[in-house]
Amino acid sequence: MRAVDIIRKKRNGQELSREEIEFVVRGATHDTVPDYQLAAFLMATLLRGMAPREVAALTEAMLRSGEVLDFSDLPGKKVDKHSTGGVGDKTSLILAPIVAAAGLKVPMISGRGLGHSGGTLDKLEAIPGFNVNLSLREFRAVLEKCGCGLIGQTPEIAPADKKLYALRDVTATVESPALICGSIMSKKLAEGIDALVLDVKTGNGAFMKSEEDAEHLAQLLVDTGTRMGKKVVALITNMDQPLGRKVGNALEIEECIEVLCGGGPADLRDLSIELSAWMLLLGERVSTIEEGRELAGVMISTGSALGKFREIIRLQGGDAGVIDDTAKLPQARHQAIVKAQSSGFLAGVECEQVGVASMILGGGRERKEDSIDPAVGLIVEKRIGDPVRAGETLATIRYNLDEKLAPATALLERTFHIAASSPAPPALIHKILSAAV
Repeated sequence: MRAVDIIRKKRNGQELSREEIEFVVRGATHDTVPDYQLAAFLMATLLRGMAPREVAALTEAMLRSGEVLDFSDLPGKKVDKHSTGGVGDKTSLILAPIVAAAGLKVPMISGRGLGHSGGTLDKLEAIPGFNVNLSLREFRAVLEKCGCGLIGQTPEIAPADKKLYALRDVTATVESPALICGSIMSKKLAEGIDALVLDVKTGNGAFMKSEEDAEHLAQLLVDTGTRMGKKVVALITNMDQPLGRKVGNALEIEECIEVLCGGGPADLRDLSIELSAWMLLLGERVSTIEEGRELAGVMISTGSALGKFREIIRLQGGDAGVIDDTAKLPQARHQAIVKAQSSGFLAGVECEQVGVASMILGGGRERKEDSIDPAVGLIVEKRIGDPVRAGETLATIRYNLDEKLAPATALLERTFHIAASSPAPPALIHKILSAAV
């Protein structure tokens, strides 16, 4: 069997066998298929797609490329959440402490930023000292002590995905539903969880631009997880504007703390509570979604979730003092503003371009070997439907390198669309898909 033959077969739109898919996955795992052939395979898959049988074979091969964790000896249901990614999407760092504070176990293995979308690990590493690279033994110890651990992939967990994930980011192959499903489900099913809540983004800032594509991916994810014996629900949520106001790693940690303290932007707070509620329901901590929302709210109002986040940070080597003083997070040296050129109402935002602007500033990667500046980013000052006066600030830019300011500013100046009349704000949650819950 040769990689070039498999690439050609997929390029020509033919269905691959389980054995052919396993050959590619083994090649990614053991470096027997070079990166340039893996990149060609990823592009062929993006362009030609995969049948459900191929997706199932890909997911299982990636899952079996490493170790599958077993936390069955730990009391309580194990539940996780995954988002397909968006701009300002930081809900994992809010809902994980909420759900853990409510008594469930949250073994969360996350990824880094992909394209214009930020990554949970990059955000966590903005906290001084926070270690996302725990061994599996250390991960289990943290999970036992506080009910939640937040790490990246270890060499033992879906190693094929770790290789392919990094390549997808820099080969414009992120958007493939088959590759997204294989990546998400191989990691999540390796966590030893009982249930999974999925946040599938749709809109101009999402990888799935159309609701039809988002629904297709959501159903693919739900079906794959259900076939493997897990409780799964998918929420299709809006990404036509950034979630919350802050975009950039340290800035997003700051906003998470605001929500856990009972404040923060309404859309971020509401979605975090809704996702938490579904985790609590699937984890059998509550019997209705309404009870889940109420319990999630109590975890915030009593300070239990904030205390849990403090404990997670401390146990993973981070400076828990950032909870009380966010100035301990990395701070950009400079600030600039983007002003409205006319008066009216904010009618639309090129959301993906907001993420790209943050990446240009240094908040994301253009190549897989790039380092990230955790301090940079921007604050979106207006939401869709808000009134705007000429000269008002639309976005505040936080930056360190002068040469990065001009291209980021030029992009942002084309990002906000002002109209004479106020549009209806976009619905936050479009649809909920599940098997029998």
